[in-house]
Amino acid sequence: MAYYKRIRDLREDHDLTQRQVAEYLKMPQPQYFRYEQGYRDIPTDILIALADLYKTSTDYILGRTDNSSPPQK
Repeated sequence: MAYYKRIRDLREDHDLTQRQVAEYLKMPQPQYFRYEQGYRDIPTDILIALADLYKTSTDYILGRTDNSSPPQK
C-alpha cells in the first residue's frame, strides 16, 4: 500500500479533517493535501509526527509492515 493512501486512511479512521492534521503539523492545508495525494514525498520530520499523532510506526505508514501497533520501547 502506498504511504499516501495509508495516511488518508489513518486520518479518516481517527475522524480528522485535512485541516486538523495540517494544523497539528503546523503547515497549510494545501501542503498536507499534496502529501496525502502522493504529489509530494513526506519529509522525515513530518512522517515521524504523523506516526506520533496516530500512535503507530513509520514502517506502518510507509507500508513496510501491516502491524499498526506502535513500536515497543
